[in-house]
Amino acid sequence: MRKTLFKWHSYGALIAMLPLLIISITGSILVFKVEIDSLLRPSHMVVDATATSERVSLDTLMQTTLAANPGYELGGWELFDDKHRSDAGYLIKHGTEQWEKIYINQYNGELLSVSQPMGHYITDWLLELHYTFLLDVKGAWVGFAAALIMLFLGGSGIILYRRFWAKLFTMRFKAVKRVLFSDIHKFIGILSSPILIIMAFTGGYWNIAGILHEINEHGDGGHVYITAPLHSPEISFESLRLKSHAEIPSYQAGYLAMPHEPERDITFYGAVQSSNPLHSEYASTVSFDKTTGKLLNKQDIREAGLLMVFLDSFRKLHFGYFGGLITRIIWCIVGLMPVLLGFTGLYLYWNRRQQKSASKRARVAIDSQSVA
Repeated sequence: MRKTLFKWHSYGALIAMLPLLIISITGSILVFKVEIDSLLRPSHMVVDATATSERVSLDTLMQTTLAANPGYELGGWELFDDKHRSDAGYLIKHGTEQWEKIYINQYNGELLSVSQPMGHYITDWLLELHYTFLLDVKGAWVGFAAALIMLFLGGSGIILYRRFWAKLFTMRFKAVKRVLFSDIHKFIGILSSPILIIMAFTGGYWNIAGILHEINEHGDGGHVYITAPLHSPEISFESLRLKSHAEIPSYQAGYLAMPHEPERDITFYGAVQSSNPLHSEYASTVSFDKTTGKLLNKQDIREAGLLMVFLDSFRKLHFGYFGGLITRIIWCIVGLMPVLLGFTGLYLYWNRRQQKSASKRARVAIDSQSVA
């Protein structure tokens, strides 16, 4: 049984090596996406505001954005009020599925960028590569399969090398390369497996959730292309934002999902003060009717069921920012471990194949001599 498991462990690694390397490298970079964006594009990402600066009305910000982008409708809005990071608007081009992104200073109403397609900036391109390999739904399937294989590799590795804990920190540096690489492979695999399993499980869930959403919403090929606002012109999004804050104690809206499809209403996603470090910044929601502005429902993550709390924790667990800078650095480093595991594992696989070939040639030579 152990030999069979070892064989499947090797085959699984070979099959998924390329996608896992892509996911590993891009994921480690994306742990610090905001910092990289702020460094590369400070004119887009960073606003110069004082402690007393007040946000411009959300309605005014939206009107400014749409006036500068005729032929588009808003699909979402990213909200910040930390006096440092700019807002971001998400635009949908009329009659298409093309989403674009634009940055705006929420304290003076100035547009900080022109609208650009999703994936235009390097980190956004890396995010698409990480999630879908630039292949949309087909790529999401590849990512889901890679996540399943990663789960198997992590679990099978722990089973295969469960006794390695006794000699975990014993590295035979003076041994032949095959033995040293085997020690390195086991050492890295055992230490990184718990975190890699978390990353694979949470990432795989998001992939399959996105796939199922696409199938359920557009499985018949019937996409609805927006050509005009789907909400009442009487709606004040600034009033709804303030109302959402009043509906849930300590609530702070972080993202506004616009009704860009007929069945959707207006939903604010935000954070609340909580003792649970795994509650995300989009954990609590407040929804309003897109025609009347009437409150439809609200969900305080502090009062939510176990399943919702569990699923919400995936965001911080996947990117590792539940413990601040320290856990992000750990997640960044561990996220790169599949690169080393792939390199050492590939060498060990190649070495075993060479040894088998040499043994086979030796047996053939002995048999030939016996016949002679």
